[in-house]
Amino acid sequence: MRVVIAGVHGRVARRLAQRLCARGDAVIGLVPTPEAEADLVAERLDTVVLDLERARVDDLAAFVVDADAVVFAAGVGAEPAGGDRGAHRYAADRAAAVLLADAAEQAAVRPYLLMSSMGVESVADGATPDGEDDDFVDYLRAKLAAEDGVRNRPAVDMTVLRPGRLTDEPGTGRVDVGQNLPFGEISRDDVADVMLSLLDAPRPGQVLEVVAGSTPIGEAMVALTLTPGERA
Repeated sequence: MRVVIAGVHGRVARRLAQRLCARGDAVIGLVPTPEAEADLVAERLDTVVLDLERARVDDLAAFVVDADAVVFAAGVGAEPAGGDRGAHRYAADRAAAVLLADAAEQAAVRPYLLMSSMGVESVADGATPDGEDDDFVDYLRAKLAAEDGVRNRPAVDMTVLRPGRLTDEPGTGRVDVGQNLPFGEISRDDVADVMLSLLDAPRPGQVLEVVAGSTPIGEAMVALTLTPGERA
């Protein structure tokens, strides 16, 4: 499998890339700056410096060609001088996610895995959830905007994964995955393993939540393919 990962320098995406490479898959990791690329030297990944806030679709499509899937796990949108940090962040994230979708369309690559976040629905229609700091609210708005932007691109088959609050605890290999789950935490290791499973068996059009749980990841993912009668 050949996978293009936008935001490969992120802590979840880096773990995903490591897992893909360990089993012999090819990874093209997109990073926004030479500094981010330098951080990945020890990973021995095939990286490309490409700022998704400024790149053209043709530039990106050149790297997406021949890929089997694309992954958007990037967070872009640094604060502009004198501007609205939150508004810029979610506009930039949406634009970057859509740019990757447009590049995938141009390269005829349909599978698109987008890492989002539980809680994005709480900021729909401009709402502001109680008890959350401004940075996290901005993050949720950025992720919701990215989801909405790619959802309107029918030429790609998007699967959305919304993890709970991320931790750096070692993975347990056990999760709860589905829809309308109680909010919880989950290790970045376990999120990467679930993303790997979704690359192997995409679920186009679905939005899945995932938190730490009691079911082995393989079993949890298989259970998603079963009807209620088959699960019983």
